[in-house]
Amino acid sequence: MFSYMGYAGKMLRVDLTTKKIWIQPLRKDLARNYIGGTGMASRILWEEVKADIDPLGPENRLIVVTGPVTGTIWHTAGRAALVAKSPLTGIWGESHFGGFFGPELKFSGYDAIIIQGRSERPVYLCIYDGKPEIKKADHLWGKNTYETADMIREELDDREVKIAAIGQAGENLVKFANVMTGFHNFAGRTGMGAVMGSKKLKAIAVRGFGSVKVADMDKLLDLAYDARERILKCDQAMELRNYGTPMLVGAKQAIGELPTKNHYTGIFGEYEEIDGPTIRRRYWAGTKACFSCFLACKKNNVVRAGEFEGTFTAGPEYEGVYAFGSNLMISNMPAILRMNYLSNAYGMDVISLGVVMGFLAELFENKIIDEKETGGFKLEWGDYRTAVEAVEMVAFRRGIGDLMAEGVREMAKRIGRGSEKYAMHVKGLEISGQDGRTHRSAGLTHATAARGADHMRSLVTVDQLGYRDVAAKRFGEDKVERVCNGYSEDFKALAVKMHEDAYAIRDSLIVCWYSVGWPPVFWMDDFAKILVAVTGEEEFGDVRELFKIGERINNVKRAFNVRHGITRKDDVLPDRFTKEPMPDGPGRGQVVNLDRMLDEYYELRGWDRNGIPGKDKLLELDLADVEEEISRIR
Repeated sequence: MFSYMGYAGKMLRVDLTTKKIWIQPLRKDLARNYIGGTGMASRILWEEVKADIDPLGPENRLIVVTGPVTGTIWHTAGRAALVAKSPLTGIWGESHFGGFFGPELKFSGYDAIIIQGRSERPVYLCIYDGKPEIKKADHLWGKNTYETADMIREELDDREVKIAAIGQAGENLVKFANVMTGFHNFAGRTGMGAVMGSKKLKAIAVRGFGSVKVADMDKLLDLAYDARERILKCDQAMELRNYGTPMLVGAKQAIGELPTKNHYTGIFGEYEEIDGPTIRRRYWAGTKACFSCFLACKKNNVVRAGEFEGTFTAGPEYEGVYAFGSNLMISNMPAILRMNYLSNAYGMDVISLGVVMGFLAELFENKIIDEKETGGFKLEWGDYRTAVEAVEMVAFRRGIGDLMAEGVREMAKRIGRGSEKYAMHVKGLEISGQDGRTHRSAGLTHATAARGADHMRSLVTVDQLGYRDVAAKRFGEDKVERVCNGYSEDFKALAVKMHEDAYAIRDSLIVCWYSVGWPPVFWMDDFAKILVAVTGEEEFGDVRELFKIGERINNVKRAFNVRHGITRKDDVLPDRFTKEPMPDGPGRGQVVNLDRMLDEYYELRGWDRNGIPGKDKLLELDLADVEEEISRIR
């Protein structure tokens, strides 16, 4: 019998149209077959969101979800996820955040919130001491993310309330609007902020006074202590603790994979102006950690002099530094900090925003557009002042910012004239700070990931950074040489599939990517031990069973996308990666042979050559109902 240890045991349902709120018991099949987190959400979205549903319509579901490990004492147990049909891509959408919101939701007595409908007036959802209530938010509409959080805390007279809020970008339905929780933490990708904005849901405020009951606290304490010791002994983890993710700038430059000039090249001549040590030395103003985290990778930074003096921001992370820095050929770090702060305040994904600006700059460079079409606005490489101006234009959909707010795929579609060549996206999601020409598994990851050009759901680091001992344990000694060759397609399909399934378990617990993916401290045997200690369910202690659950989750996500028309034709990369050799740096002359990796990946997945899950695989994963629908598409 399933014990529900580690779970709150309840899901909160909210219909914003009717203002109805009700509680459902957590279904045993969801917990047993999908564990929690985005695994559980994948099943809910499959069951309730069909292909004809408008992502910005009332029928879309916004799922706020935790996992059984959320709120416990194990390392990085402070995470939660938002899942919905994405308004940016029109397919599977998910985004994760750390901080303290997830644990607070568990302490309130809920494993998940499922929100549907649309309010006529702005509202926010308040869950205080387990009691849910829909409150008026007219006075919050038009406020930025930070102002919103402060006003709600003052209104509730409790500084410990945890808040997930949108800014003006979410209100204005910017397709890549994000959701803020706490000063440092954002659910950034796939436009979850726009989904909230479309529902007139300004924020979710949570304050709980309960706890998470686990099956074996003594065992969990032992595992948590061991996790701490392993992290403290890991050089890469300590470097992350010192510099945060911007430490990657120098590492990426060294291997020729620091995306520069809208992914044209992987080398940025002025990278030292924006790397981790420089940021730490000149701008650092404090370090923060998420709930139950030993890494403490979150950094506060401040501009102490110059035209952006007084800018105080959380981060940026590596992806923000790349997107606003090397991607735009901007080495002015104070300007990057300013853009990062404005993006956080208005509530926009920094990756998508930076790529949109890079796309526009390349269109100007190639004379595909001019100032007559943009109302006198012109963005050029290295022009940091105009780039700062563009952030506000997008958030408020002013001038050309109205088109930029749609994302690069839609921009290219409307502009035409060959602009598609410069639109760096996969399935509508702007490409993050990796390059398959120098990191082949990253190319396959971007092409096949459920939400589009994703770097968090299967990114392999053992090949890129040369973790040969880790590669030997995961793939076998006989495969180390070829797996760790980042310029080779050999075994990359195997590596991506394995990590995709393992990371699906990570995202169902939910725990953080850092220390699991990079640095690679923990793996599936650790997940198995944690799950048994938390839930008491011995079946979770079988690593083979966990891999099967991870595979089930990824097949449900793929089936959701297949329902929306996704096939092999969509598992592609821009020509820049497959036809244009890397122009300089260590990867000079390299391109991605994607078709070979796709063939191998589909075969390993048990999908047909068109990328559609096969009957035998779906039945093997106990997905007979999914197979019944997919068989009508196949």
